[in-house]
Amino acid sequence: MAKNTNIINNTDNQFFEGVEKLMELWFTSSSPDNSKDCDLRNIPRHELEGLLQIVNCEIIAFSKNDEIDAYVLSESSLFLAKRRFILKTCGTTTPLQCLKSLLLLVEQYAGFDQVEDIFYSRKNFKRPDLQKKDYRNFDQEVELLNALFIRGHAYCLGSPSRTDCWYLYTLNPIQDVNNNQDQQPHNESNEDDIPDQTLEILMSDLDPSVMQLFTKAQSSSASDATQTAGIHKIIPHMKIDDYLFDPCGYSMNGIAKDGSYMTIHITPETNFSYVSFETNIPQASYHELITRVLDTFQPGKFVLTVFANKVCFQTSEATHIPRSLKQAASFGPWRQQDIESCCTKSYDFTYTFYSKFPS
Repeated sequence: MAKNTNIINNTDNQFFEGVEKLMELWFTSSSPDNSKDCDLRNIPRHELEGLLQIVNCEIIAFSKNDEIDAYVLSESSLFLAKRRFILKTCGTTTPLQCLKSLLLLVEQYAGFDQVEDIFYSRKNFKRPDLQKKDYRNFDQEVELLNALFIRGHAYCLGSPSRTDCWYLYTLNPIQDVNNNQDQQPHNESNEDDIPDQTLEILMSDLDPSVMQLFTKAQSSSASDATQTAGIHKIIPHMKIDDYLFDPCGYSMNGIAKDGSYMTIHITPETNFSYVSFETNIPQASYHELITRVLDTFQPGKFVLTVFANKVCFQTSEATHIPRSLKQAASFGPWRQQDIESCCTKSYDFTYTFYSKFPS
């Protein structure tokens, strides 16, 4: 027990940045006749491993179904679907450095020759001074992205002067669309008109008794931690691939038959405890899902982000979240401190920040 307490309390003064850099790209083809044969999952495993070496992480587990490939990494996760690439990495990883190589691999193996959209986002780091030189300030990351993409725009939701804000870079800002009528349109083919939504819950200051579960001293295996914490109940019927790090830390991917996913990553040490939850699953009630996540991990505070494309207006509750969050002054003991939103040509984004009020 003493060993376990030292791990959670971090008595050796080591630090690990749990906050992830999240990069999602959607690809398309300039030739509609060729697009049916294009697929990101055609990229060979050895090429993905080489790509991840640039990022400074590696594959430690793999699962798949007919719709999606899911990789648990040494620093978070990688997901590949037909047109969508998601790379989520924590620590001092360098995901933007792999973009040029990724674009070459996508054209060579997957057959896509255009980036339809990119979303690069992260919460503010707890220790930005420990990041690699291109990641200590979001402006530096924007410079790297602008060198590769046109029509990019950066946002900061929440005040940078606060301890919790959220940065986003994406394409096709509203003002660019309105002011440039002759620009190339976003892909409008019926094949690509599918609903897309992502919910992230980025949690800090977590309950130490819950975090104890995600140590080797407390749990005998990743499955043990998953079952004891109740992670398998957050979104039932997901195929779970989980990993418990030594001496502490936890990652999991969950995939569903329709290609939906969930992913959770846990840094349990008390001084910098952090848990991220992400899913793209459409839900009849996101309020219930959010509550299940919060009840599972008991954070002191959290950032909640939602983005949904315009197709979701007819098909998913995700588009109702901005309105419902404005009305949701609290989730149980967590009180809303801030809410902001922004829009691009194809997506709406909402950021909210909640913290526990004294009992």
